[in-house]
Amino acid sequence: MFKPIETDRLIIRKFRPDDFTELYDYLSDSNVVRYEPYDPYTLEQAKREAEYRSNSDEFFAVTLRDCGRLIGNLYLGKRQFDTYELGYVFNRDWQMSGYATESAKALLHYAFGTLKAHRVIAECNPLNYRSRKLMERLGMRREAELKKNVYYRRDSFGEPIWQDTLQYAILSEEWSGKHE
Repeated sequence: MFKPIETDRLIIRKFRPDDFTELYDYLSDSNVVRYEPYDPYTLEQAKREAEYRSNSDEFFAVTLRDCGRLIGNLYLGKRQFDTYELGYVFNRDWQMSGYATESAKALLHYAFGTLKAHRVIAECNPLNYRSRKLMERLGMRREAELKKNVYYRRDSFGEPIWQDTLQYAILSEEWSGKHE
């Protein structure tokens, strides 16, 4: 059972079905989801997504500690060999304020401490400069650059719009060496 994580400014908790309006606020923003594998959400999609996330052990709501406002989400998905994949999406109104770094550090602490992760990985499009910089602030190292390995959309002729992917990772011993 996941117990909410509190930081200086945030509470990281499980999603609730009634989070859909604040989830919609940022998942409907084309600038926020530009590098995500989905298009901007409709309100109905956000309702379904909040319901789905409320039953998932992989999605975490990031809320402001002082008022409870949902400002973004984290993802921590289990992979093989005690590896977890980290992801994050934040409302544009709360970007560039250190909330993603603060919450992701807390979730990494949970992954390595409570879940006993051996390794945490993350990926982003090389054009997503802010995401790359966040991974580096978290102490993750770039391990690979995959050329034209994925596509999420097609052009007007139905051809895939291929994208590159950067892969980052951090090991448990690297994390504990920096955060003891």
